Amino acid sequence: MDLESMAVEMPVVKGHPNRVAFRGVLTVVDVPSDRAPSGSQGKRVMLTRRAAEAAIPSLIGMAVDYAPSLDRHDARRKVGVITRADVVGRNLEVSGYLYAKDFPEIVEEIGRLGRQPAEERLPVSGSGLSASTSVGKIGGMATEGMPLRTSLASAVTEIRRLIHAARVGLGQKGQGVSLRAETQLVLMGAGGPGSLGMSFEVTKVNVLNPRARIWKLIEVTFTGAAILRKDKAAFRDTWIELE
Repeated sequence: MDLESMAVEMPVVKGHPNRVAFRGVLTVVDVPSDRAPSGSQGKRVMLTRRAAEAAIPSLIGMAVDYAPSLDRHDARRKVGVITRADVVGRNLEVSGYLYAKDFPEIVEEIGRLGRQPAEERLPVSGSGLSASTSVGKIGGMATEGMPLRTSLASAVTEIRRLIHAARVGLGQKGQGVSLRAETQLVLMGAGGPGSLGMSFEVTKVNVLNPRARIWKLIEVTFTGAAILRKDKAAFRDTWIELE
C-alpha cells in the first residue's frame, strides 16, 4: 500500500465543546470523476496521484464548509478545519475538527447521515449535463419528484456557464481557474437517500490537455473542502463520518 501523509499536531483538550473530530475521503486519485465538476467547462476531470501528493501541504489548515441545502460549497459557512491528509491507495483521506458548538446542525447531520455502505456503481456518460430527479429526504427536506422545470432551468444555467467559460479559456497553466467537485445537477444512484460525501475546491489548475475529453489535472492548489450530498458530488466515492 502506498501512503503519502501530512498533518499538524493539535493539542488534546478533553471534552472541548467546540471541537468534534471527523474523517473522510475527500476525493479519489487517478480515477475520472462521475460528473463534471463546477468550473471544468462541462468536462469530467481526473486528479492525478502526483498532483494530489504535491498539493497536500496546501490542504492542511483549509476550512470545511457546507450549505444548508447540502448541495454546494458555501465559503460563508466554515464549519471545520482539515488537520491531516493522506493519499492511501486511490483515496485522498482527510481528518480534522468540526466546530460543534457553533454549528451543531451539521454535526448532527453527519452523525445521522454519515458514511453509508458502498453501493453498486451505475454507468455514467461523459457529459456533465443531465436532467434527473432525486428520491428521498435530505436533511428533513423532501426531494421526491423534483419538478422537471427545475432541472431544465439548471441545465440552461450550466450551458450558459460553459459557453462563458469556453470564451474565457484556461489561460497559461490554468492560472486563476478554480474547480469545485460539486455537480450542477443531481447524480442519480449516488448512495442511499441522504448519504453524505465531500467536495474539494482547487485553484491554479494545470490541465495536461484542455482539449481532451477528460481533463487530467497535473497541478492544483487546494483552497477548501465542503460537506454535501453524494448525489451532488462530482466524485461519488467520497464519504465523511464523526470519529
